[in-house]
Amino acid sequence: MAKSETVIVSADSSDGYVAEIIAGGEAMVIDEHAVAEGHKTGPDPNDFILSALGACTVVTLHMYASRKNWPLERAEVRLQHETVNVPDPQSPEKQLRRMLITKQLVLFGDLSEEQRKRLEEISGRCPVQRTLEAGVLVQTFLDPTPPFPEKL
Repeated sequence: MAKSETVIVSADSSDGYVAEIIAGGEAMVIDEHAVAEGHKTGPDPNDFILSALGACTVVTLHMYASRKNWPLERAEVRLQHETVNVPDPQSPEKQLRRMLITKQLVLFGDLSEEQRKRLEEISGRCPVQRTLEAGVLVQTFLDPTPPFPEKL
């Protein structure tokens, strides 16, 4: 099993609602002020989930169209999410809160209706969508080494 490059995310006490991210050699910021203050000042974690899904989708569409020599000039995905309640398969009388993502594809190029429909199908095969739909296991452990020497 191949592991990905490590992504480092941190927040300090000066503003615990802003997280700094280092991924792929680039620095990014996630702002959760909307949680505390009700106004959004930057991308939040769900925006990054939607962005990953959208990026994977458009790249998958272009890879497929290129292999088929289809005239896909531009692919755009507009994404939104909402929280919905769904029945718990383990206990049907209970409800689970889940994120529902809506993807709207906008395809540019002289594509036939058949090609457009096929690209719509292919859009659901991007690795990020497959991962999201399958579910994700998260394993958490505490680093046993404190970052600063303990005071005596």
